[in-house]
Amino acid sequence: MQPVPRPAQAVVLHYRSRAVAPLRPLDAEDAELLRIISDPCTPVFLTVHAGGRRRYSYWQPFDAHTGRGSCYVALPTEACDILRSTGRITLGEPLVEPSRTIYRIRLADTLTAPQRPVRATAHAA
Repeated sequence: MQPVPRPAQAVVLHYRSRAVAPLRPLDAEDAELLRIISDPCTPVFLTVHAGGRRRYSYWQPFDAHTGRGSCYVALPTEACDILRSTGRITLGEPLVEPSRTIYRIRLADTLTAPQRPVRATAHAA
């Protein structure tokens, strides 16, 4: 089974109309990325270097059982860009340094149904 080709550059969508086609289903790689990003014990960051290079990564703590960890782990940039462009993940406030800008990555807040304001009305007796 060949992997699904992805676009060379993702387009950021800030607003999704109801008329837009639904999001494509998640594949195994996307689901694993969202699992990592949703873990509160694993903060994920996007580092944008001065030259424009982007890197999504997180710190993997040391695991005594496997003897692995205690290092930064890079996530696939193209897959993360697609999750961001489709509105599944969002960027936090930027931390700007002279040679790079760092953003915290979080899952996007989604509403399950449109919310309507509740009116407080008094009924006459």
